[in-house]
Amino acid sequence: MIRIFNRYVPIKYIVILLLELLLLLGTGYLAVGIRFTLDSFQIDSFPALFGKLFLITVICQVCLAYNRLYTELVPAAGILYARLYQSFAVAWGFLFILYFLLPGLEIGRGIFLLHITLSPLCLGLFRKTIARLLTQDKFRNKVLIVGTGHLAKLVGRHLMAHHDPGFEVIGFIDQDPQRIGAPVINPKVIGTPDQIPDIVRDYDVKKVIVALPERRGQLPLTPLLACKVSGVEVLDGLSFYERLTGKILVEGLNPGWLIFSEGFTRQQLTMFIKRIVDLLSASIGLLVTAPLLVLLAALIKLDSPGPVLYRQHRVGEGQRRFTVIKLRSMHEQAESDGKPIWAAADDSRTTRIGYYLRKLRLDELPQMINVLRGEMTFVGPRPERPEFVAMLSEKIPYYNLRHTVKPGITGWAQVRYRYGSSIEDAIEKMHLDLYYIKNLSLGLDLLVLLETVKIVLLGKGAR
Repeated sequence: MIRIFNRYVPIKYIVILLLELLLLLGTGYLAVGIRFTLDSFQIDSFPALFGKLFLITVICQVCLAYNRLYTELVPAAGILYARLYQSFAVAWGFLFILYFLLPGLEIGRGIFLLHITLSPLCLGLFRKTIARLLTQDKFRNKVLIVGTGHLAKLVGRHLMAHHDPGFEVIGFIDQDPQRIGAPVINPKVIGTPDQIPDIVRDYDVKKVIVALPERRGQLPLTPLLACKVSGVEVLDGLSFYERLTGKILVEGLNPGWLIFSEGFTRQQLTMFIKRIVDLLSASIGLLVTAPLLVLLAALIKLDSPGPVLYRQHRVGEGQRRFTVIKLRSMHEQAESDGKPIWAAADDSRTTRIGYYLRKLRLDELPQMINVLRGEMTFVGPRPERPEFVAMLSEKIPYYNLRHTVKPGITGWAQVRYRYGSSIEDAIEKMHLDLYYIKNLSLGLDLLVLLETVKIVLLGKGAR
């Protein structure tokens, strides 16, 4: 794996992206060849088309990436083609608009129609071919998991459910020899720690994942060292899970891992640029959305009695309290007894206009004022209410690490998980928030913002 925007990306995904770039360019030239015979279309004109074909290719690949076709390599057949055609439909729509605005970029209707017909078919066949290749022994990453506890099961389940034919979990290692053959998540326990080198050799294992809940006195040093020096990757379970999922498990996490693992850096230049971007974006955002805010204010007043803006105490960086500003989306007496309540699906407290404000995240536009004040940033952990912070700090390990950075209007947890309404949801979002805090970077912020745009357009996750 290599790190891009502080995210670990498998090298094979990069290779496939580049191969598909060439494939889409080739499909474009094939469309040109079909459309024109060599007599009526000079061969030296082909290089002149490169710029136009490259533009089509890049737009198509951005749409493919947006539809998770470069994070999930080979979905099920029906899903694969559905996502391919969805992605190309969006790309074609964007290209039609672009050609209308800039006619000089147009490649010709005949070529374009041939290209949009051939491209999804070629990519579908390419992905199926890749899937078949990766299921062959010489291409598969066979994984042995040392441990049978919570972390070991999570790693195993994710590898098996990730629709990545490049991984194969061959089994688990347990201290108790009587558990050999016992199912964990199917595959089973296939050996004890002293048998690890033999299992690695017999099954041609490429990676050994150490996912023990407690290492002191339990870590099989000699067998693992034998694997390491023979060229087999030996990886820490928590770090491997972080790379796979974009989460950090807080359950059972020890301070040593936090202290010695990569990340948690706060480069002054990064934080300075982040603040400048916040100031510029919030200033421009408030100016551009001012007419919309006036319209929404009128609709809120017409829809239900009460103020247009809603103010609420939240906990920010350094556990300092501040007042967050939002457009009111609930009835004025939503918490008449003064007790904080988590938002729920189809919340009866939401007003008619408030439903749409939340669905489209428009209620959060005034938070750009909090960004200008320096109380918030565009990307960061969601700021929580003091009452919930007090409760969650007692129940979730390392919860207050969320307050080492500024809270955000959007964030890694917001785009990767549904709206939280329980302690279980808060724990899951803490896994994601801790990952963001550890890997904070401008590139990761950009990924979050791109995902936020998609979520807003699709209306997912709001309450």
